[in-house]
Amino acid sequence: MNWAQWRKLFRKQPIGEIRTYFGEKIALYYAWLGWYTRVLLIAAVPGCILFIYGFLSFSSSQISKEICEANTTIMCPLCDQKCPFWILSDTSTLFLELWKRYRAKKVNQWNMYSWDEEEEELALELINNPENTSEEYQHSYIRSIIVLILALIMICVLIGMAHVLVIYRVVVTVIFTQSNSKFLQEKATTVAVLTGAVMHYLSIIIMTKVNKYIAHLLCKLERPRSFSEREKSYTIKVFTFQFFNYFSSLIYVAFFLGRINGHPGSYVRVAGKWRLEECHPSGCMTDLFIQMFVIMTLKQTFSNLVEYWLPTLTYKCRLLYRKPQRINVEQISQDSCKEEWLWNYQLNEVNVFTLFDEYMEMMIQYSFTTIFVAAFPLAPLLAFINNLFEIRLDAIKMVKLQKRMVPKKANTIGIWYYILEIIGILSVIGNGLVIAITSDFIPMLVYQYTFSPCKQKNNTGIDCLTGYINHSLSVFNVQHFENTVNLTDPMGNKITHYYRNSDDYSHSIKFWHIFAARIAFLFVFEHVALCVKLIAAWLVPDDPRSVKNDQLKEKRKKLKRKLQ
Repeated sequence: MNWAQWRKLFRKQPIGEIRTYFGEKIALYYAWLGWYTRVLLIAAVPGCILFIYGFLSFSSSQISKEICEANTTIMCPLCDQKCPFWILSDTSTLFLELWKRYRAKKVNQWNMYSWDEEEEELALELINNPENTSEEYQHSYIRSIIVLILALIMICVLIGMAHVLVIYRVVVTVIFTQSNSKFLQEKATTVAVLTGAVMHYLSIIIMTKVNKYIAHLLCKLERPRSFSEREKSYTIKVFTFQFFNYFSSLIYVAFFLGRINGHPGSYVRVAGKWRLEECHPSGCMTDLFIQMFVIMTLKQTFSNLVEYWLPTLTYKCRLLYRKPQRINVEQISQDSCKEEWLWNYQLNEVNVFTLFDEYMEMMIQYSFTTIFVAAFPLAPLLAFINNLFEIRLDAIKMVKLQKRMVPKKANTIGIWYYILEIIGILSVIGNGLVIAITSDFIPMLVYQYTFSPCKQKNNTGIDCLTGYINHSLSVFNVQHFENTVNLTDPMGNKITHYYRNSDDYSHSIKFWHIFAARIAFLFVFEHVALCVKLIAAWLVPDDPRSVKNDQLKEKRKKLKRKLQ
């Protein structure tokens, strides 16, 4: 097929031909992937505009000016040893609804709209063995409870991996700050975050294999009735494990990093020795941005390289080292079809999880581009660029490098659609939490409408965020530091970025005002977003009018035939 060529990168996919060659199930995968990629381009435009605007407006921002000009504002050390006091100036719902309409048009064109998967499986069983008795549905509460407990244990293991990465970053930060390199001492936090992201990706690769193995064992224990039930059960388990595998560390960085550390003089420590890591001096959003950029870039680049070159090299090696079969050369030259068949025997084998792996890769990518997109607006752009190559890479792999999968019928993408819906709900929650908890949007809003010069009606030619930095900081007495800190600075009072009282360092009333505002914003944001989601689902019909009319005509024809 000419479709499976790199030079066809920007050409429209021949979904009809794909369906004829591979069957409806694979054709729907490519239809969905092409649709998803087009939507990513739409989402990438505002993301790029937001990123460029933030970059260009950085120097003119009042907050940036105050930070850059804060040459006399001294901050508390970010670690115990060799960490100096530092100067502050050093620092998708519509998609799913439209997809349902697009899918309905396609399956209606293929006369697959009313096709039933379970009925198809029963028919195949009867064809293979007319005397065969179909296995009935079974349910065991004991097996279900055991499967649930084992799945929860596996999730706890994956969350524990995230805690191991936290300890790794803490230890690496200490090691770098104690090194003789001044550069490593100054950039200890950033280097720890970068290397931690790389370690996180390596742990993802290892645990992916483990997750699939555990999910397979749990499915065997569960004993699904049919292949489709087994496939659904396996998909849900693997996606759940993979979600915690990918996002446990990101959730920690987004919502816990720097917030459970205690305060100067009473820090929370690992094993009673090492302080928990702090957020990047420019804020926790920077840590989340770095983590997402590194993991998403490594995942897409490395996965594509492995996905393409591994089957390519395997195929080439098989051609080179496999013993040639005794064939009549003259007969082959006279019949090109036989020659092609013999070459096809050398292609890589396929398994039932080939299409599953492709879907899973896209589901994880979709999670990255939606759940934390508020912290990483370039995610849709990176995903779009990746998918341009992913479509052709999958095409080349399926057409030229491996044997053709057995064509199967389908009229939906199956359980993957419900996973997309779950990701959509998680994206509303995740982005709401990022905006409310991780970013400084709410503290700045509270300051602007409560404490700023504009509130005092002294807003003539002055930015309403003037003074926000000093307002957000608290005074701390250096003498109250723990004895493990080596103090060399002569000043008696230092500044730390907490809303705390100056006497007992408990949270100040400002902190609780902001906390209440964060909760209120989160409540309003998520309810409004979910209401918009429901309105969009109601407003946009699942099936186009033309499809409904075609189905109505088909029903009338069937009834007429029965009544005659």
